Amino acid sequence: MIQRQYLPGRMFAATIGAIEQLSEGLIEPPLRRLDEVLADEQLLEAVLGRLAQRWPHSRTRGRPGTPAEVVLRLLVLKRLKGWSFDETEREVRASLVYRYLVRVYFEPVPDAKTLIRLSGVIGVAGVEAIHRCLLGRAKEQGLIKGRRARVDTTVVETNISYSTDSGLLADGVRVLTRALQRIEQATGVVGQKLRNHKRASTRRVLEISRAARSRKLKDRRARLQAGYRRLLAVVRATVHDAKRVMAELAQGARVAVGQHAGQIVTRAQAQLGQLLPLVQRVITQTRARIVGGDKHYHDKVFSLFEPHTEAIRTGKASKPTEFGQLVKLQEAEHQFVVDYQVYPRRPDDRSLAIPSVETHQRIFGRPPYLLAADRGFWSPRNKQAAHSAGVTRVCIPALGKLSAAQRAEQHQRWFRCGQRVRAGCEGRISVMKRRDGLARCLYRGPDGMQYWVGWGVVSNNLWVLITADRPWHKQPPRAQQPS
Repeated sequence: MIQRQYLPGRMFAATIGAIEQLSEGLIEPPLRRLDEVLADEQLLEAVLGRLAQRWPHSRTRGRPGTPAEVVLRLLVLKRLKGWSFDETEREVRASLVYRYLVRVYFEPVPDAKTLIRLSGVIGVAGVEAIHRCLLGRAKEQGLIKGRRARVDTTVVETNISYSTDSGLLADGVRVLTRALQRIEQATGVVGQKLRNHKRASTRRVLEISRAARSRKLKDRRARLQAGYRRLLAVVRATVHDAKRVMAELAQGARVAVGQHAGQIVTRAQAQLGQLLPLVQRVITQTRARIVGGDKHYHDKVFSLFEPHTEAIRTGKASKPTEFGQLVKLQEAEHQFVVDYQVYPRRPDDRSLAIPSVETHQRIFGRPPYLLAADRGFWSPRNKQAAHSAGVTRVCIPALGKLSAAQRAEQHQRWFRCGQRVRAGCEGRISVMKRRDGLARCLYRGPDGMQYWVGWGVVSNNLWVLITADRPWHKQPPRAQQPS
C-alpha cells in the first residue's frame, strides 16, 4: 500500500494540533506559502499516479509505504534548498518546522536510500506532470495570461572533468582493466594471464602533459606525437585483451562458479560491452587529430561515462566552450517557465522560433501578442511565419546588414521595450543556474539530464508562485520628513 497515515485516530489529530501550535511562530512566510501550494490535490495525484505504477496492485496490496504527500514535499524541499539526499534526511530530522512542512511530524524521517529510490520512481514523467500542475495553477490564479513569450537557450553542463584525448584514453584503460580483473577473479586464469596496463598508461599521460608544456614548438609537436603513439599502443593492448575475454565468455571457455561469481561476471561483461565501442571511438578520434591533423573530427567522444555530452561554443569570455547539452527555456509573464526542452544534439536556434509559438498556442489557446528572442532566432521566414500564426509584435533583431525598414522598426519604442523584456531571459537563466542547480547536472545519462532540468524548472516556478503575493518591486510609500 502506498498511502497511509503515520499516526491513527485521535493520536494523529492531537499530534498535528500540537505541532501546529509549536510551529505557529517559527514558520517563515515563504514556507507557509509553499505549504499552501503543495497542498494542491492535483500535485498529490500526479505523484500518487507515479508511485502506483511500480506494481499492478500497488494501491491495494503490500506493506504500508511512504505517503505521496511526504514524497512530494521531501523532494521539493531538497531541490529548493539545494541539499543532497543525506542532507535532506539530516535537516528534516533535526527541524520541527521541516517535519511539519513535509508532514512527517514525530514519525521517523525516510532515509536517504529511500528518497533515492522514490526519486527514481517519480522519474522524468512525474516531474513533467508536476510542472503541468504548477502551470495550471499559475493560469488559474491569473499569474500568467499568455500575452507575451520570450525564448532563450542555455547549456547545462554534465558532471565531467575537462575533456582531453589522453585523459579519455587513460580512463578507458583504467575502467576496462578493472572489469577484466573482476572477470578473472571470478573465473580464474584462462590461457594467458591478463596484464594490468594502468601504470603504463599513467606514465604515458604524464609524458604527454610534459611535452605539451614544452616551449619549443617543433620539439613539442614531435614529443606529443611520440607520447600519443605509445599511449595508443597501451590502449590497443587493453582493448585486445577485452575482446579476447568477451570471446571466451561467449564460447564458454570462461565459466563462473557460483551464483555470486556469475552476477559479477554478468555486470562486468555488460560494462565491457558498453565501453569497448566508446574506447575504440576515442582511439579513432585521437589518431585523426594527432596523426591526420584533423582538429574538427565530427564524431568526438568527450566522456566515457557521459557519452551524450556535447562541446558547445557559447562565445563567453570566461568559458568559451561548455561540455553538456543545450536546453531551451520558454517564459511567459512573471518569469514563469511554461516550457523547457533538452536536446540530444544541438539544433540551430532559428529552428526553435516557430515551435515555441506553437507550444505557446497549445498551452494558452492563442498566440502571444509579443514574441521576444535574441538575434540567433532571426530569419525572414521565422518572422513571416510568426505573423501568420497571429503574433502581433515579433521582437527579434535582424542579422547582417539592416535595410532602412528594419532599422526604422528596431528604433521604434515597442521594439526597444520588447528587447528589454528579452534581456530578462539572461537574468532568469543566471538565477536558475545559481539557485536552481542548472549550472551542472549531477545525475547521469540522458534521462538524468531531463530529470535534473525538470526539477530545476519546477523549483523556479515554485519560487515564482511563493513570491507572487508579495511583489518585491512595490515598495511602501515613504513617510514625509518633518520640515
